[in-house]
Amino acid sequence: MTGETNLAVLLKTLKPQLHSGEYVFCTINNFSMIDVAQVLLFFREEEAITIIIKKELADVLQLHYSFIAVWITLTVHSSLQAVGLTAALSNALASNGISCNVVAAYYHDHIFVDSKDADKAIAILNNLSH
Repeated sequence: MTGETNLAVLLKTLKPQLHSGEYVFCTINNFSMIDVAQVLLFFREEEAITIIIKKELADVLQLHYSFIAVWITLTVHSSLQAVGLTAALSNALASNGISCNVVAAYYHDHIFVDSKDADKAIAILNNLSH
C-alpha cells in the first residue's frame, strides 16, 4: 500500500492524533543503558545517538533534555515522496509562534511541539483540513 502524495488530499485528511504523555529528545553514546523497546525513535548522528523517549524514562535514567514535547501523529498515510507537507505544517505552526520537530516514518508523519502548545497546535492542524 503506497502513501498519498497529493498535498491537497494530505491536508484535507491530516486527522492529527495527540498521544498521551510528554516526550523528550536526549543523546546517548550506546544502548547499554536503555531498553530499545522503550525508545520511540533513535537516529545516529556523528556526535551521538539521538533518542526520543517518554520524559518519565529520561528522568529515571537521569538523561539531560531541554525540550519537553507532546507527540502528534498525522493519521493520514503520507508517502515519503510527498512534496510540501512538512513545509505546510511547519509554516502553519510557525505563523502562530509554535516550533515543531517533524519526523517522517513509513506510514505517517509525527510532530513534536512544546507541551504548552499542544491544544493550539492540534487546532491549527485541524484548521489545515478545512
